[in-house]
Amino acid sequence: MVEAYCVKCRAKREVKDPKETKLKNGRPAVKGTCPKCGTNVFRIGKM
Repeated sequence: MVEAYCVKCRAKREVKDPKETKLKNGRPAVKGTCPKCGTNVFRIGKM
């Protein structure tokens, strides 16, 4: 699983429903939600 920092929980959490995306400059990124609070989380880097 992919981990990302949740700003609301102030902790690293496993990403729920991760989806790979690309930034404008072509770098890979991962979007998803925090399993505990439901906030959107984002991490730059591959899955």
